[in-house]
Amino acid sequence: MASVDNLDENPLLKDFDFPPFDAVEPKHVRPGIRVLLKQLESDLVELEKTVEPTWSKLVDPLEKIMDRLIVVWGVVSHLKAVKDSDELRSAIDEVQPEKVEFLLKMGQSKPIYNAFKAIQESPSWHTLSEARKRIVEGQIKEAVLSGVSLEDEKREQFNKIQQELEKLSQKFGENVLDATKKFEKLIIDKKDIEGLPASALGLAAQTAVSKGHENATADNGPWVITLDMPSYLPVMQHARNRSLREEVYRAYITRASSGDIDNTPIIDQILKLRLEKAKLLGYNNYAEVSMAMKMATVDKAEELLEKLRSASWNPAVQDMEDLKNFCRDQNAIEANDLNNWDLTFWSERLRESKYDINQEALRPFFSLPKVMDGLFNLAKSLFDIHIESADGLAPVWNNDVRFYCVKDPLGNPIAYFYFDPYSRPSEKRGGAWMDEVVARSRALARDGTSARLPVAHMVCNQSPPVGDKPSLMTFYEVETVFHEFGHALQHMLTKEDEGLCSGIRGIEWDAVELPSQFMENWCYERDVLMSIAKHYETGETLPEEIYLKLLAARTFRAGTASLRQIRFSSLDLELHTKYVPGGSESIYDVDKRVSDRTAVIPPLPEDRFLCSFIHIFAGGYAAGYYSYKWAEVLSADAFSAFEDAGLNDDKAVKETGKKFRETVLALGGGKPPLEVFVDFRGREPSPEALLRHNGLLAVAASV
Repeated sequence: MASVDNLDENPLLKDFDFPPFDAVEPKHVRPGIRVLLKQLESDLVELEKTVEPTWSKLVDPLEKIMDRLIVVWGVVSHLKAVKDSDELRSAIDEVQPEKVEFLLKMGQSKPIYNAFKAIQESPSWHTLSEARKRIVEGQIKEAVLSGVSLEDEKREQFNKIQQELEKLSQKFGENVLDATKKFEKLIIDKKDIEGLPASALGLAAQTAVSKGHENATADNGPWVITLDMPSYLPVMQHARNRSLREEVYRAYITRASSGDIDNTPIIDQILKLRLEKAKLLGYNNYAEVSMAMKMATVDKAEELLEKLRSASWNPAVQDMEDLKNFCRDQNAIEANDLNNWDLTFWSERLRESKYDINQEALRPFFSLPKVMDGLFNLAKSLFDIHIESADGLAPVWNNDVRFYCVKDPLGNPIAYFYFDPYSRPSEKRGGAWMDEVVARSRALARDGTSARLPVAHMVCNQSPPVGDKPSLMTFYEVETVFHEFGHALQHMLTKEDEGLCSGIRGIEWDAVELPSQFMENWCYERDVLMSIAKHYETGETLPEEIYLKLLAARTFRAGTASLRQIRFSSLDLELHTKYVPGGSESIYDVDKRVSDRTAVIPPLPEDRFLCSFIHIFAGGYAAGYYSYKWAEVLSADAFSAFEDAGLNDDKAVKETGKKFRETVLALGGGKPPLEVFVDFRGREPSPEALLRHNGLLAVAASV
């Protein structure tokens, strides 16, 4: 055990350019974080003694304290997301309250708050750059939301709530992961798994081998189905066995809703505490607290959601009619009794018949290495950057993780990023995300450089390579990689040197999805798609007629897809505005009420989707899920600037790309996002492009 106490050897406390992901173990977390917090606490006390309302005596030292915690805690929480274990969990659970306590101390520091106020009120305020003004205003706002103005008892109550909320969120996420892991369906008879494509059978056999069925093969089984997305989705899309679909669907929508991993009481408690916190801060509800740091207001968000809902409703009803008619034409037994576990299956059959597109048959055209090459070439032509493999330069947490360097046209490094592409259900959480490792910063520059360079993570959960085949992707997985890369670009291509608002820092939450959703649009652009869609064995390019079908299929069931996001967004806002915790209505009553106007086929009465709604209960999207739609308006409108310029005009595309880079990707949180958008587009955003891209424009006009 000596190594635990030998702090000199603790990788979390070492000075590093790139985090020692390969060396950090659960045993390092408790001692490492505790020593770090002690150091930062004495730095904070020192700063409070010496603080003056100047940049060098307030903001730079404060940034250094904040940054150290963000980076080191970031290493630990990242490992929990990609390499989870019981030991790591219990170590984090133990030190998390101490971290929250320190953040509260810093957020509620009167001397720091007063120094920021003094800068804002000083005669030299007007001489500060826009970015510096944004930092000062943001810090003042955040301090108020952190309870700086609360006295004694109220502050104590507020801090207790913060601690409790942090614990509950952590537990919520762990329960979802555990519930997802817990379900395993062993299938021995090939008849029961009919319809599943080869890729899904390969994965199911690979899973079976890992569960101890060492002779499992894709052809002969046995097969194990799990609730992990690469396993779950193909069953819902392709399994002819209706009772298998029902069983897997019911397991999926009731995850973490019973027994000792039931998230229902956790949700109730989270909503109750959020409301208490809002009242303490002088707001009517938690949504108002959430909106205090966003572009939108509650009213504006609700107005946009209603506008999109009314444009989507009739097309979604029509989607349902089309599906029923198709099932009748196919003489499906369930034609007059379509249930939730039938919709995805029959939608796929309808898509195949209407556009003759089989998502699975497309996989061989989308191999991960080709997709990444095409993505990097697009970044080069739009933003004039070069991306090179830099494996070996930085330690990684798994052998499948790749490391890249981003260079300017002269070959100088400007950023780095990690890419962890494959699903690892036993230790890695589902979904896809991007996060910062370190942000660009003047104050934290080293070795005579002018700024520390930004480093990002990109994490996906796609099907791993099977045998000697590369990872073959669905088109949706291709879109996901483009999406996360959009986030990474905004972090990496920032020109902002003030660390507190560079990259994705300091950007209002409802604007952060702009660059990510913007990048997804390029997947449908002919030249881009043709550059990535090469058959992994023959090198053949995707046939033109399939490209045209993909394009046509883009608006397939767009009304239904739009309503689904609107259901989640409206439910989130409803729970954080009108819902009364402990009142006559349960959270599931609210879900039913919202679903009545946002779902053509209502969810099952026993649907417990809320119990796995990580975004709003264990992610940053509380009273903020609408941000996806809000930012989609911005991103579709931004992409329409390229359409207006002419997608076939290379010169115009390059010029527009340069402008996008100089505004949306460069300015970070240093300027209000609406102004950044207007700088790029020349006007305020309009939802017209989004409705047009989704094929919903004519409907909206008649509404």
